[in-house]
Amino acid sequence: MELTPSVLDLDWSDVKTKIRRFIKDYVKASGAEGIVLGLSGGLDSSTTAALSALAIGGDKVLGLLLPEQETYNVEDIEHAKLVAEKFRFKTEIVDITPTLKAFYNSIPIFEPTDKICKGNIKARTRIVYMYYYANRLNLLVCGSSDKSETMMGYFTKWGDVAADISPVMDLYKTQVRKLAQCISVPKEIVTKPASPALWPGQLAEEELGIKYETLDLILYGLEHFMKTGEIAQQLGIEEELVDKIKRRWLFMEHKRRMPLTTKIQYRTVGADFRLPHVLY
Repeated sequence: MELTPSVLDLDWSDVKTKIRRFIKDYVKASGAEGIVLGLSGGLDSSTTAALSALAIGGDKVLGLLLPEQETYNVEDIEHAKLVAEKFRFKTEIVDITPTLKAFYNSIPIFEPTDKICKGNIKARTRIVYMYYYANRLNLLVCGSSDKSETMMGYFTKWGDVAADISPVMDLYKTQVRKLAQCISVPKEIVTKPASPALWPGQLAEEELGIKYETLDLILYGLEHFMKTGEIAQQLGIEEELVDKIKRRWLFMEHKRRMPLTTKIQYRTVGADFRLPHVLY
């Protein structure tokens, strides 16, 4: 296998059709009235929201904008509104600052300088809002995690990855960009740097220590059982970097699985007792 950008090329029109059908069928089977999702103004959430609107109609899609004081960004709000206007789905802005402050003030051991723990509170709080809207309005929570970040464990456990469906989770970040271009997501959103926006100035590529163009090819090689040395040689990078990516991918498996339990009975939920989702 030759690791060039072309290995990540797909028939984007076909991908669009498959994802639209998946969303439409799942919403129908669930008996839900539509979809709610967090709308950050970034690539993944904008693309997922656009696909949802194309699948079931914008009147059945609600994009929740959940800004908070520390990371408030006018451009992100403008981008979220831009994609909502283009694909004609509904939005609502809810400032989650009061809720976050209540959490901070009520946790006895809260440490404001611990960015990771504080950021995880933000990610999980966003999900609380989304699931409340879903429960109250009979909607499905639609996730927007991509394959690159899911494989790397670059998400908050029970936070931003929590969802009923995640339509683009089998697409690497660079593939989501291609799909976004195919469905005409505004260019300024497609090209903007990725950020979870959990603290000021946070950028995904800086934290991961690698560009997505290279990361995606490494992950593709690992997915296809290539040796780390072969991946490194083909990409012209240090094998140590590929090993580092592989170790993180494997170490983060706990974030991608349902909670483990003791094997006691004939079939165990989440292990060998999984049922297909029946379409009515």
